[in-house]
Amino acid sequence: MRNVRPVKVGDCVLDGKHIYIQSMLNARSDDIEGSVKQAAELEKAGCEIIRAAIPNMEAVKLIPAIKEAVKIPLVADIHFDYRLALEAAAAGVDKIRINPGNIGGMDRVKAVVEACRSRNIPIRIGVNSGSLEKEILAKYGSPTPEALVESALTHASMLEHFDFNDIVISIKSSDVQRMIASYRLAAEKCDYPLHLGVTEAGTERMGLIKSAVGIGSLLCDGIGETIRVSLTDDPIREIAAAKDILKSIGKRGGVRMVSCPTCGRTRIDLVKAAKMVEEAVKDMDKDITVAVMGCIVNGPGEAREADIGIAGGDGCAVIFKKDGTQRKVSEAEIVPELLAEIEKL
Repeated sequence: MRNVRPVKVGDCVLDGKHIYIQSMLNARSDDIEGSVKQAAELEKAGCEIIRAAIPNMEAVKLIPAIKEAVKIPLVADIHFDYRLALEAAAAGVDKIRINPGNIGGMDRVKAVVEACRSRNIPIRIGVNSGSLEKEILAKYGSPTPEALVESALTHASMLEHFDFNDIVISIKSSDVQRMIASYRLAAEKCDYPLHLGVTEAGTERMGLIKSAVGIGSLLCDGIGETIRVSLTDDPIREIAAAKDILKSIGKRGGVRMVSCPTCGRTRIDLVKAAKMVEEAVKDMDKDITVAVMGCIVNGPGEAREADIGIAGGDGCAVIFKKDGTQRKVSEAEIVPELLAEIEKL
């Protein structure tokens, strides 16, 4: 397990003991009402840290409005203008995302550091393969993992110069292998908390696949304290995807579902049943495994680790439990009877 320097973001402690789910508002920054509504919806969906773009002084008004509406931490996403960071800090934001090397001289970096230090606000440095400094890109020839990590640590050194260490780092790429290699290298070279994500991952289908591979691989290595599944879609879908990634690798509780792909032995509509069960259990907080299997071959045998499940028959199914008990139900009864048994667990 990687040794992580703890950094506090609002009430969230980034120390590796809990992986926090993050997303970003995509309502217009000048739409305060819409942004507040979306922030509340994200919190309800399970988002644990929200980021909002602050492109100008007018957008700073978002901060108190969102802070009043939700209890989870708010991150101000700022580029280039250090004055926006100062105003965001004064407005009560919980974390600032800014790259010190992009805001001007060290006097401006110091001003941001002092504003954040006095209010216990951490700073996230965000580097991605499309925004490398010209000199680093020239040195490495392309946005290699070494180039990305050097950029991130160079930015961090500017904050360290003023004895500021409440730092979180993200090193994103739309190339999954590059993203994985970059974070692994960063994990070796620093002890700051790492925010994981595949940037410009795409629409829901490919974005989820790329994020699951990239984020999931790193989390299995013990790397990463916060995650964002970046999708060109409603950010609510990012939360559902992040939960599923964490659940699939044992980093979150809730109902885990396993189901077989069906074959020529299947005599019930297992696809329909599996989808109905999946929808019914997705928000349950029971820490159990449910199996939906097509026949006795893939039933209690292959799903022996499941707490409860069904094995299909010819127009019927057997509901089985980990304690060995079984009972037969008709095809029409499969889903309601299985759900009733799950409720008893």
